[in-house]
Amino acid sequence: MRTDFQHLLIVQDGSVLTITMNRPEVLNAFNDNMLAELTEAVEAVAQDDAVRCVVLTGAGRAFGSGQDLHSLAEGRSIGAVSKVSEHIQKYHRVVYAIREMPKPVIAAVRGVAAGISCNIALACDLRIASDDARFIEAFARIGLVPDGGGGYFLPRLVGVGKALELSMLADEVSGPEAERIGLVNTCVPLEEFEEATQALAHRLAKGPTRAYALIKKLIYTSAESDLQTSMRLEGDLQDMAFETEDHQNAVVAFLQKRQPEYKGR
Repeated sequence: MRTDFQHLLIVQDGSVLTITMNRPEVLNAFNDNMLAELTEAVEAVAQDDAVRCVVLTGAGRAFGSGQDLHSLAEGRSIGAVSKVSEHIQKYHRVVYAIREMPKPVIAAVRGVAAGISCNIALACDLRIASDDARFIEAFARIGLVPDGGGGYFLPRLVGVGKALELSMLADEVSGPEAERIGLVNTCVPLEEFEEATQALAHRLAKGPTRAYALIKKLIYTSAESDLQTSMRLEGDLQDMAFETEDHQNAVVAFLQKRQPEYKGR
């Protein structure tokens, strides 16, 4: 995949690829260009077998401050944006690409994650936050409803009541509080944030990534299914996992009392 983006930084360390949204002067607010670039990067890395784990983060002191309202207003003034529902479909494409990617995606959040930036973080498989992180479902502050999948992800992560509270009051949620209520998987001190993020990413990258893809499919599908449907699916996916090279090698390693080496096959 290409790396010459205007508003993204792409760094690959072994089998871990980090995508950094890079508009720090506006706290990584989304304009059309950065959104298009992020879409291209996420869709491209999904097809790259050399990448086994993806980290999504923001440059400078923020993950992202949401939609650049100046950019959106300009688009509306020149007729580039007619209905906002058409505009947010571009964000939906990123969300779908993250959820359907056959490898783990980690949102690494420091500083503010507001509005659509917050909901893109929620679309990722795992979230790690620094203790200075601030999550804000900011839409109600400007008379809007959560978009980018916020209405889907929030109740599944924190429950319906808390989701309504976060959406209606639009109060900040700190990194430690986000961990307590299940909005993120873990919160670490800021000085440990980079190291902890990379440690998690490399741990996942060394794991059975083919099985991880099947796990994503099982968990996300089962969240919408009845028990019988879920158990039928788990049988189908287990048949697929059972035939992978990773599974076969792991069984041999177990019998030989050594750590397995996974290839993602």
